[in-house]
Amino acid sequence: MTNSIKISRRNLLGASVGLMAAAGLNPKSAQAQAAASVTTPAAAPAAPAAKPLPSYVSWKHADSMIIHTPTTIETKRSAIGSSIITPNDRLYIRNNLPAPSAADIGDVNAWQVSIEGVGKPQTLSIAELKQMGFETMATVLQCSGNGRGLFPGKPSGTRWQTGAAGCVMWAGVPVRTVIEALGGVSAGMVYMTSTGGEKLPEGIDPNAVIVERSVPLSAMQDAMLAWEMNGEPMPLAHGGPLRLIVPGYSGVNNIKYIKRLAFTKEQTQAAIQKTGYRISPVGEKGDPSQPAVWAMDAKSWVTSPSPDNGPIKAGAVQITGVAMGASEDVAKVDVSLDGGKTWQVARLVGPDLGKYAWRQFVLATTLKAGQYDISTRVTTKSGIEQVAQSPENAAGYLNSGWVAHTVKINVA
Repeated sequence: MTNSIKISRRNLLGASVGLMAAAGLNPKSAQAQAAASVTTPAAAPAAPAAKPLPSYVSWKHADSMIIHTPTTIETKRSAIGSSIITPNDRLYIRNNLPAPSAADIGDVNAWQVSIEGVGKPQTLSIAELKQMGFETMATVLQCSGNGRGLFPGKPSGTRWQTGAAGCVMWAGVPVRTVIEALGGVSAGMVYMTSTGGEKLPEGIDPNAVIVERSVPLSAMQDAMLAWEMNGEPMPLAHGGPLRLIVPGYSGVNNIKYIKRLAFTKEQTQAAIQKTGYRISPVGEKGDPSQPAVWAMDAKSWVTSPSPDNGPIKAGAVQITGVAMGASEDVAKVDVSLDGGKTWQVARLVGPDLGKYAWRQFVLATTLKAGQYDISTRVTTKSGIEQVAQSPENAAGYLNSGWVAHTVKINVA
């Protein structure tokens, strides 16, 4: 007959204590230690403390931000809010060089920008620009690497999700107005080249670090020299006192602290243009033969419900998000609850602030308990549809694919 042998945790502890007593150890002490070693699980590692906001952006809403580094700060998906315009204290930060201090800037209205490659080259102060014209314009400001963290290949660089973007209302003077007053663009010019006024490190070739970008001359038509952001003077952290806004183009082309605006026959030789911000094949370095990171693509994503906030309750749910046509008006947004197998048309909400702004959308639905793969897909008025997948590239730029932006939501 075979007898089953059952060893309980209590018997195991007792045996251990007996052995320890035989060895001359205190049984009570040994039993306490043995019990503690078995019944007390190892403490889970403490979650890392949230990084504090850098002093130059201490006015940001800390609970709304993800601090990657002092110069790369992302807006949480759930913090975009229900207003079309992204509040200043929730707008992302991406600076290629440290922002200048107020002392470096001095008198805001005395800040000057030189205009070159025109009939009558001139250096103009902000005070003078304010007398030349005035417009307001809403645009999507989006870092070239927004969505990098969603590429399956995990390219190097800040792991932006969806929060390196916002919709901003700018105020300033149209570039075309300034150029018309200065005799127009000189013949033969092909690019609009702008230079930032950041302080450059000493002992380094300026072209290696200077923030200077060239974009096609056609971008001038709707570009703006802006001194105000969302009804306030342009914050230093976002390019104040004067920033070039190039609507429809990714963030790096919207030059902060602009000191020079030139119309040129060739692209700048600055590294940030020549080899940086290029759509390079995976595993290759950037070079001038590769496409430059210029215009953005049609894109959309969910803002609520957010996977950041854990499971949601079953029942009525309002699925909200933002959609942009980049440089075209948004016609419609489709939402899928099953990862793109089936689609429903969402409702566009809020005012239409123009083709360069994003639109908010909502889909009212009822969700039962389970897991849902929520995808969104925008279509522009000319029929351009958001791509399913953006091509992977070495630096993870311009990720606009709706597949990568699908979110998994648990419903309890």
